Amino acid sequence: MHVAIIMDGNGRWAEQRGLPRKAGHRAGARAVRRVVEGAARSDVDCLTLYAFSSDNWSRPPDEVANLMRLFKRHLQSEVSRCVENGVRLNVIGRRDRLNPELVRIIERAEALTARGDELVLRLAVDYSARDAVARGAHALARDALVRSVDAPARGCACPRPGAERACFEAALAAETHAVAPAGDVDLLIRSGGERRLSDFMLWECAYAELVFVDTYWPDFTEHDLAAAIREFGRRQRRFGGLTVVA
Repeated sequence: MHVAIIMDGNGRWAEQRGLPRKAGHRAGARAVRRVVEGAARSDVDCLTLYAFSSDNWSRPPDEVANLMRLFKRHLQSEVSRCVENGVRLNVIGRRDRLNPELVRIIERAEALTARGDELVLRLAVDYSARDAVARGAHALARDALVRSVDAPARGCACPRPGAERACFEAALAAETHAVAPAGDVDLLIRSGGERRLSDFMLWECAYAELVFVDTYWPDFTEHDLAAAIREFGRRQRRFGGLTVVA
């Protein structure tokens, strides 16, 4: 089961309490630990968390810098816990705009947790689904052009007829640094009361079940995750057909 979460509401949580927004982000980081631990104890195989969208670069520079510091600190502090609990960490999104030191920390965390087989935890940082799809399509078109020049008779770069989707998904994974296969999203949860996808996992969420909750992310617990999974269990998934698919 692949669960994706848009972690929304940190800033509003802090503002309601008369606190600076960075206090909300710190509280949100603590919520991540709770939810990851809850996911590891449930039927979730892959958990993808929307940590920082490409559009978040437009926020005030001090807030962006604080988010990056927080991300770096928690990556370093949580690696040993991930190894101990069999959690494989993967950061998806662009890396060319991240600080080189942060990229090195990401790569080290991914290497140290590569043997984790209990849960795949993916953190989306500098992530945009539209950008990922566009870059993946561009990469496929570029490769097809090279192949057509080198061997015109071969045509499509895909290895076999009908494999276009697999080819595209491989290109998409390469563009987002996805090191572990995640597959389609089964359940998408958004906290904070908003009802939109915000450029998150658009390809992978084609048939995802959507659950929106009013709880701000810092107050989100493993019980909220369990409730969303129970709601998912009550949904009927037909994938365009007439027969319910388990």
